[in-house]
Amino acid sequence: MIVSLIVAVAENNVIGKDNDLIWHLPKDMAFFKSTTLNHHIVTGRKNYESIPPKYRPLRARVNIVVTRQKNYSEEDIVVVDSIEKAFEIAKQQGEKECFVIGGGQIYKYVMENNLVNQMYITHVHETFDGDTFFPNFNRDEWSEETLITHLKDEKNQHSFSIKKYIKK
Repeated sequence: MIVSLIVAVAENNVIGKDNDLIWHLPKDMAFFKSTTLNHHIVTGRKNYESIPPKYRPLRARVNIVVTRQKNYSEEDIVVVDSIEKAFEIAKQQGEKECFVIGGGQIYKYVMENNLVNQMYITHVHETFDGDTFFPNFNRDEWSEETLITHLKDEKNQHSFSIKKYIKK
């Protein structure tokens, strides 16, 4: 099974503030949806709860929430106490590509423990004030392919590019 992560990152590695997204990029959200649809997604509890209630669990995906809270439950999600258990469930259910969707602590853990084979990173071409960051990574360890380049327009407030990174 391929383990991918998907994230939008500012030039200064900011990915969020106050448990929320900082930017509004409908084209990036459409890419996120089409890429993760019909797959298992792994998220931390705080990141999961930052998704507006009307959108969660994310439809047409198996939502696996990682939390230390023993009695955490919500309808139509799978709750586990470790990222490794989340991956094991996805693998047991025949998943071909499982997606880590955040938040910051989850990204840090999977990167530090070398658990990711691929990354889909939306590079937002600006800096932002934030309190949650994507970890630095050695680009020499990854092959890189640009999938989309999008200039700021009336619907997307910031220019961005989406790149796919594959572990060498």
